[in-house]
Amino acid sequence: MTEADDLRVGLVGYGVAGAFFHAPLIAATPGLRLTTVVTRDPRRAAEASGRYGVRVAAGAEELWDSVDLVVVASPNRTHVPLATAALSAGLPVVVDKPLAATAAEARGLLDLARERGLMLTVFQNRRWDGDFLTIERLVASGELGAVRRLESRFERWRPVPKGGWRELGGAEEVGGLLYDLGSHLVDQALRLLGPVTSVYAESDVRRAGVASDDDTFIALTHAGGARSHLWASAVAPLLGPRFRVLGAEAGYVKHGLDVQEDRLRAGLVPGSPGFGDDPEERWGVLGTEESGRRIRTEPGAYLDFYAAVVTALREGAAPPVDPEEVAYALTVLEAARRSAAEGTAVAL
Repeated sequence: MTEADDLRVGLVGYGVAGAFFHAPLIAATPGLRLTTVVTRDPRRAAEASGRYGVRVAAGAEELWDSVDLVVVASPNRTHVPLATAALSAGLPVVVDKPLAATAAEARGLLDLARERGLMLTVFQNRRWDGDFLTIERLVASGELGAVRRLESRFERWRPVPKGGWRELGGAEEVGGLLYDLGSHLVDQALRLLGPVTSVYAESDVRRAGVASDDDTFIALTHAGGARSHLWASAVAPLLGPRFRVLGAEAGYVKHGLDVQEDRLRAGLVPGSPGFGDDPEERWGVLGTEESGRRIRTEPGAYLDFYAAVVTALREGAAPPVDPEEVAYALTVLEAARRSAAEGTAVAL
């Protein structure tokens, strides 16, 4: 296959998501060619053009006649209208998480994609974190036994707000940690333990000047009997384990975030030797109180997402993330928001 056969990709947005995640992953994926970046910021435009040699456009409407795939990595409130416009123009779409603010909006996009016969998928990249891949392997092998409890955390210590729409915007921006990191936490819990029957959440704004939640806890009761406890916080002076999974036979505890985000931010090329490898000193512990042992973390594999996008578009395979699963996760997030507001558990 030559470069002329590559699928031309238009990337809408060149902030954190576009610049540090989507652009380098697209550029490193065989079969994809990043041709256009949409941004009105002169500094970002210069950086994208200089690094990738792309055309820079001021508006997404400039993409419709010049690309084969649209990637939406703009602020959350724009995800639904931009995805709607791209699908209406006859183009398949990748949307960064969260897909939408509500499950109803998400299902509207699903219906439009089906009507047009187009791929719609969501960048739930944390499914390809090395630690989560390790847990999936341990569950599949039976080494944990039946999982009874999942504890999962995305915690940071940021006592001084960074600013920007994620922290300063209200509900109309679809900001805050519930929809940001919570989208990953809930997605992983559902992938591992299945649908839920009850949702309880606590959600607070701890820092002055911040308009959206920056300290959130979610408890899920799964239909199979397991429970998930999920934390997302920007105000944790001491961090808990990233994962603590308790099974009938053994547990698994892992500290520290997956290495891929830091390596993308540092400018390392995805897919380069060792890119997704966790240092041995950060490997998790598997076992019991009497007999725990460190086990190798599976290599992180964010590139697998975009490789699967190519396969879906070229061969008609299923997309890497089923948007139906994302719509269900949004049902859970909506229930969590309601639970936090009302101070009670919400049945699903």
